[in-house]
Amino acid sequence: MPLYFAYGSNMDRAATARRCPASTPRGIGRLHRHRLVIMREGYASVTRDPGATVWGLVWDLALSDVPALDRYEGVASGLYVKAQQPVVTGEGVRRALIYLGRGQGGVPRPGYLEGVIAAARQAGLPESYCRGLAALGR
Repeated sequence: MPLYFAYGSNMDRAATARRCPASTPRGIGRLHRHRLVIMREGYASVTRDPGATVWGLVWDLALSDVPALDRYEGVASGLYVKAQQPVVTGEGVRRALIYLGRGQGGVPRPGYLEGVIAAARQAGLPESYCRGLAALGR
């Protein structure tokens, strides 16, 4: 199974398990040299930033779940593209699939950021990081 690094709404274990029933959460991960941004469409993405780290949830992604995840992420419409990035996991640095959005400079859709923050807290991400997520909505 490939690894998948979720940093936005896919950190929500229950929702992602419904979309990707054969996949399992593996634990917390970190994507160094990136920061979380909000795209014009109101969803999260990441962009390079040498001094920042994005925290998220790493999944063992079943190949059979990839098409559903691609649909959810809007790959066919160009909302997100897939990439492989080194992610720090509990087992060391591993390459993981991530979805990169097509821009930044937006404001979160109503209720979106609150769901991301709730999922981040449920995943056990650092409280300081969760507070930083909340600042994206201001």
